[in-house]
Amino acid sequence: MDKRNRAPRFHIERRASLPWHKSLAVRLLSILAAFIVCAILTMIITGVKPVAFLSTMVYGSFGTPRKMWITAQNIAVLLCISLAVTPSFLMKFWNEGADGQILMGCLASSACMIKLSDSLPNWLLIIVMLVASVAAGMVWGVIPAFFKAQFNTNETLFTLMLNYIATQIVAYFIVKWEVPKGSGQIGIINQNTELGWFPQLFGSKYILSILTAALMTAFIYSYIRYSKHGYELTVVGESTRTAKYIGIDVKRVIVRTMALSGALAGLIGFLLVSGINHTLTTTITGGQGFTAVMVSWLAQFNPIAMIATSFLIIFLERGAIEISSAFTLNQSFSAILTGIILFFLIGSEFFVSYRIRKSANTETGKEQDK
Repeated sequence: MDKRNRAPRFHIERRASLPWHKSLAVRLLSILAAFIVCAILTMIITGVKPVAFLSTMVYGSFGTPRKMWITAQNIAVLLCISLAVTPSFLMKFWNEGADGQILMGCLASSACMIKLSDSLPNWLLIIVMLVASVAAGMVWGVIPAFFKAQFNTNETLFTLMLNYIATQIVAYFIVKWEVPKGSGQIGIINQNTELGWFPQLFGSKYILSILTAALMTAFIYSYIRYSKHGYELTVVGESTRTAKYIGIDVKRVIVRTMALSGALAGLIGFLLVSGINHTLTTTITGGQGFTAVMVSWLAQFNPIAMIATSFLIIFLERGAIEISSAFTLNQSFSAILTGIILFFLIGSEFFVSYRIRKSANTETGKEQDK
């Protein structure tokens, strides 16, 4: 019996690069495969044909003018959060604390609305809310950056823990400001006077978030591609040794970049409270800080590509919810569908970055490619 070591019949190797049209084709095929699997699963459970499955997905996002506006707003908010975390990710600072930074921005805006609405005119109140939210988010972002720069702490764990702290701080103030007492919620803030509410643009309450997303996209794209600070954070992300060698102050770049990410997250907190929800809850972000990580990563940290990935994620989420509702399934089923689609989408990145090749010689321990 031949007991010589046999090499594996197949081996995985990293691709040098893959043309953009081929990588796009891989991702589109993965989405198609995910839809097929979800359609089959839905058909098995409900008896609904695949065509009805797809049409229901589309109806969930674009079935009525109101659905279209809500979809556009959700895309805009998710895109804004993704843009906020992108500079830190480019620097290889794994900021998982976007939810906490947004919550602190929401808290700052809500505090101003509750405590200052009787003493400031509306235009000045909105400005104060904006400044306070940006400052609160910035502080919450600088804290882990300072400890990373000075003591090399683990930024992923640090920012995750700050999320929990922010949630508990917000929960404390919700109980403190609850209306009515004992309800455990604040309700709509200044509902009668609308003080602190950002004015509707062009007669629509959805335009503000869309305009904010457009401006943030242009800003982050320009900041990363054309500014000195963008160049420095990119170099730090590629190699801290190289950055130090060419004279870049790495600690300063870490703190500055996280200050920017936190400030943008705080701005989103202002947008949620003043422009969209007009209230404060511990779940106001909907966990989108973690979804934004995936959006940014799938787009390879490209602000323009994030528009497409944000659209895709929101379309999938709203479509899955519509299927669950239309066919009288519980909310867990929509989460299952979303999870399946995201699993295929994330899995496609393996085939974009790697390829599987057959070994030419499996009898010896040496692998030779054909």
